[in-house]
Amino acid sequence: MKNNVKIWTKQHENILKDLETNGRYIVKKEYIVNKMEDHASLYLDVYNWYYQAASKLVQPPADVKYPIWVSLTEEDKIVNSPGNVQLEILVEQAQLLTMDIDKWGRIVNYMYIPADAQDEKEHEALLRRYGIDDCTAYMKPFYPNIKQKIIKSWDRLFDESIILSEVRVGTIWELKQEWIVSITK
Repeated sequence: MKNNVKIWTKQHENILKDLETNGRYIVKKEYIVNKMEDHASLYLDVYNWYYQAASKLVQPPADVKYPIWVSLTEEDKIVNSPGNVQLEILVEQAQLLTMDIDKWGRIVNYMYIPADAQDEKEHEALLRRYGIDDCTAYMKPFYPNIKQKIIKSWDRLFDESIILSEVRVGTIWELKQEWIVSITK
């Protein structure tokens, strides 16, 4: 018997058209570009990293490059808003990747994920020596070694022994119509 878990996601109401037409929903690049507008390239950069890392743990379908973000508990689900729908989903545990929300937040902000408190102190000291922050090191071409150190630290996203926050979120690669338990408009 398969191990199913209940999860929740808030999506634009147009998802319902995709589900009705295709029987499934996947995130497409144009959805990210439309939602993030001028900041889309920043998100696409980290999503490309995420795809490479996450696809080693849960293989995405061949036509999927971007994750669907989900809440793992009903208490943590994102409040619905006009133009969106809240979906309650029942999915196989094997399809779900979970992570510490603060570690993902560091990745989205081009920040280092420390292995422990000592590692964090050493990294902060390195940045102070250069008079920069993580974002500057990542975005500017002058600090390639620090940028690589930051990117390498992102491998800790799925390391359960490193905890920055007790709050967890998840992703799935696709949403099939038959997984939907309920839709709230």
